[in-house]
Amino acid sequence: MDVAESPDLQAQLAAAVHALNHASHPSARLAANQWLLGLQRSPHAWALAVSLLASADHPSPSADLLFFAAQMLRRKIQSPDYSLPDNAAQLLDALLVAARRFCLAPPRLLTQICLALAALALRAEGGVDGLFARMPHLPDPALLELLTVLPEEVAQDESGDTGVDSATRCRFARELLMHAPAVLEFLLAQSEKPAAADGVPLHERNHRILRCLLSWVRAGCFSGAPASALAAHPLLTFAFNSLQAFFSFEVAIEVMTELVSQYQELPQAFLSKMPYIREVLLLPALANRSEKIIAGLTSLMCEVGQAAPGLVAEGSNEALSLSDALLRCSLAHCILGIDEQTSKRNATQELFLPVFSSLLDALLFRAQIIDIDEHCTGRVSSIPDGLVQFRLNLEELLVDICLLLGAPAYINKLLSSGWGLASQSIPWKEVEVRMYALSMIVMYTNRLVMSLVLIQSGYHLPKVILSHYSYSALQGFQNPYHQILAL
Repeated sequence: MDVAESPDLQAQLAAAVHALNHASHPSARLAANQWLLGLQRSPHAWALAVSLLASADHPSPSADLLFFAAQMLRRKIQSPDYSLPDNAAQLLDALLVAARRFCLAPPRLLTQICLALAALALRAEGGVDGLFARMPHLPDPALLELLTVLPEEVAQDESGDTGVDSATRCRFARELLMHAPAVLEFLLAQSEKPAAADGVPLHERNHRILRCLLSWVRAGCFSGAPASALAAHPLLTFAFNSLQAFFSFEVAIEVMTELVSQYQELPQAFLSKMPYIREVLLLPALANRSEKIIAGLTSLMCEVGQAAPGLVAEGSNEALSLSDALLRCSLAHCILGIDEQTSKRNATQELFLPVFSSLLDALLFRAQIIDIDEHCTGRVSSIPDGLVQFRLNLEELLVDICLLLGAPAYINKLLSSGWGLASQSIPWKEVEVRMYALSMIVMYTNRLVMSLVLIQSGYHLPKVILSHYSYSALQGFQNPYHQILAL
């Protein structure tokens, strides 16, 4: 009988693994760990681990023991201290059998087996092609996990001393990408399968598909693809639609953020989806105070803005939606702290007050009518359409900023501009935009309350402004502000 198949050795291994995971006394866990490290260094470890994973005994080995066996194989394969066995092809086949057998086992066991397969494919001669030639025999859950960890092996290997040189890593990456079209076809077929077709719940399968897609996107699976084909690829549509599923939201955000950062052609496509993202995803998340959704969308939108500043600078409706959404997210991150302890909340608000004060200045500048004399004739308003839409988007933001700064500070920002000096010419475009910003607060606030705030704050519209109220520059804009002047 082979030493590795000895019942005594397997019993000792089972006892040591149990002690390592469940012993109450630290000394027992330390002794078990030392014994297991010694076993891992022994020449019997290869065969012992394989025999456990292939065991047909009833009852089968415990989950902890099977996990240790798969982990020991992975570590021996990856370590530069051990040489691969001469029969590497047999080891590959044994691991594939284990992957088939445990495809529906606890995920961490299947992941360890697939990591061992990926490590072997990196190091064995012809490992990638040999592995892909055998893949059709794997069940879909095992194949998805294996395809997920294969590209990750390159990055993992770069981060540690595993005895693999850069030339081998480059060769491995090139060989992987040779199979990228087939992998993408498989992922697309998986995304179109009916629910529970392979015993895996639909939401779990979609999450696994996205994890796998993310790994291959990071490996460069779309390199060289035409811009039009990349933007219209059905897997991108699948990832975008997955944003609406809470279970897969985070990994879908990672997929799209990675794509936007890698491929210059994509920001335009994502920018065109900003109105939908804002209305269908962001605004409900803000209403429900969902920090996970807000943080994820913020990450994606920032990446779009960084990747294509020129597109944003064009000032299209989509770009304005992006800017509006980012401003809302910034405000939300501060507002959501309202449920925290009062002292911590107050400290956080104090920290952000200068930021939102500067934000208000920037918004007022952007919302000005460029040439108020040019756009106002008689009593007819002729604000440019783009500016009208921008102001509509600002309404709730201005209210939020007022809540954060406090009414006195907000009003002070709007009315303390030195307009009371009769010797100075009145900057009517500044007056108009500040009256607009104040009118937004009046719309959302009881007029009596607003009057008391103004009186208690000691602020009144300067007489020089009131005396010029019939000035033609403001005649076209009187109606929105009559509530302010009446206070």
